[in-house]
Amino acid sequence: MREKLRGWIVACAVAIGAGLVLGAGYGAALAQDGGTPPPEPFEGQPLPTDKGAYFAGSGACASCHTNMTDESGADVSIDAFWRATMMANAARDPYWLASVRVETLGAPQLKDVIEDKCTTCHMPMARTTVAVIDEAAGLLFESGFASPDHPHHALANDGVSCTLCHQIEPDNLGSPDSFSGLYLIDADLPQNERRAYSRFEVDEAGRQVMQAASGYVPEVGHHISSAEMCATCHTLYTPYVDDAGEVAGTFPEQTPYLEWQQSSYGGAVPCQTCHMPAAQGPVVTSVTGGEPRSPFSTHEFVGGNAYMMRIFRAHGEELNVAASAEQFAATEQRALDQLQREAAALSIEQAGLSDTHLTAIVAVAPKTGHKFPTGFPSRRAWLHVTLTDAAGEVVFESGAWTEEGKVVGDDHDADPARYEPHHALIRSADEVQIYEAVLGDVNGEVTNVLLRAAGYLKDNRLLPAGFDKASAHEDTATSGAATDDGDFLGGSDRVIYAMPLNDAEGPFALEVELLYQTISYNWAHKLDAHTDMPEAARFLSYYEAQPNLPVVVASTRVEVSH
Repeated sequence: MREKLRGWIVACAVAIGAGLVLGAGYGAALAQDGGTPPPEPFEGQPLPTDKGAYFAGSGACASCHTNMTDESGADVSIDAFWRATMMANAARDPYWLASVRVETLGAPQLKDVIEDKCTTCHMPMARTTVAVIDEAAGLLFESGFASPDHPHHALANDGVSCTLCHQIEPDNLGSPDSFSGLYLIDADLPQNERRAYSRFEVDEAGRQVMQAASGYVPEVGHHISSAEMCATCHTLYTPYVDDAGEVAGTFPEQTPYLEWQQSSYGGAVPCQTCHMPAAQGPVVTSVTGGEPRSPFSTHEFVGGNAYMMRIFRAHGEELNVAASAEQFAATEQRALDQLQREAAALSIEQAGLSDTHLTAIVAVAPKTGHKFPTGFPSRRAWLHVTLTDAAGEVVFESGAWTEEGKVVGDDHDADPARYEPHHALIRSADEVQIYEAVLGDVNGEVTNVLLRAAGYLKDNRLLPAGFDKASAHEDTATSGAATDDGDFLGGSDRVIYAMPLNDAEGPFALEVELLYQTISYNWAHKLDAHTDMPEAARFLSYYEAQPNLPVVVASTRVEVSH
């Protein structure tokens, strides 16, 4: 039936000839939110300068690695870029804090295990310090790192900071022994003699200046620019429990590095190329002087979490952030730019009319070096397809969304116990193509709780170019109906839309958008049952104040007439 339908589309498209006009372009960044006033500006707290046995706060580094410009005169200061990123704010992320709290409530007997696992990569300096010195777990709540009274609170709140990443040793990188936050720090080096790896050589005079100013000795370490560095935390396996609350195994919660390895980018284009793009020309990297260095990787750590930037920008003072509202706005814009320029492209390959239907093939081509979306499984992308008639009236629509953040027609948004399947052919408005990971527990039931996630019931996230789903690593494999869809391949997906016309008059306009959300509806509203917990109540109040509007990643349009 599918091949016959393709043949009919081709024949019809040829027959309509000049009546087919294709157009493409990026949509608006975000839908308008009804005139919500902009948040009040704020400057943010100073970067911390606290020093511990192994780590120093980012302020100790920022004092020298600031006021940096590239050849064009653009500011590329490390502190100005980094401080408003998700890396810098990993410990302050209100959704992360609420989610960890909910996970511990579901398995109180594993509270210490859960908190230690999560602080390993979200509060790495504090957690590594207590793990080495005290041989203790990195606890988060009550008297843990989140408490201002904890001796390592400042280091914990500094997130994924300078002296964590730049001290990681190369020994186990790229091996499973390094995944899930098992990075290595040389704990035997004394204070004021600890190594700080960089991709650049530093002369003896520069070494002495940096050691005197910060207590760290610069040393060349090219591993700092490798994908394997990022893989230590961005290849994450988490434990899951059975119905009795016993740990039954581990689950691949996020695997962008493994996905990258199986793509055409693997080994050739490391993460930093896109997420830490090079400055224009050489850069003098310190206020103390020195030779201009190139290529210099900007510390913007750009990702897809534009929504959380809106929350930080609106509620930054309450969250005690160390960045200004203006800096969060700049990071949000960089996230939007990357989503709309580097994430995916859309096209309508064929469109044709019969007396009763308009049928078209929508093609999506991801541009990322990993699945899109990748990372934490709350993320999703979907196709919004709208067909209008000669009068501009909507004849057919799939993938509409509400201001609550719901996708109209999504079975999971309608009922948390269900999920929307992958589609090769869409014929009705209650079917929508959603690219997402759906978690299943030990009984094969849908769950949004990581500690219950034993596997994927559905994983049809768009595959990077070069990815062969037939030979994919078991932890990155496609799951559900996409596995058998011959048009769902590395670098592309094609979906047929057979849209009933219902006696509407043409010419018709067919518009397609690829939309994206960082936190899908039920991943936010799983917190509803826990509003007695301050972390859940706080995030939900932010969520209600900042509409969860999707980002338009790509869009295209075609006009069709007989």
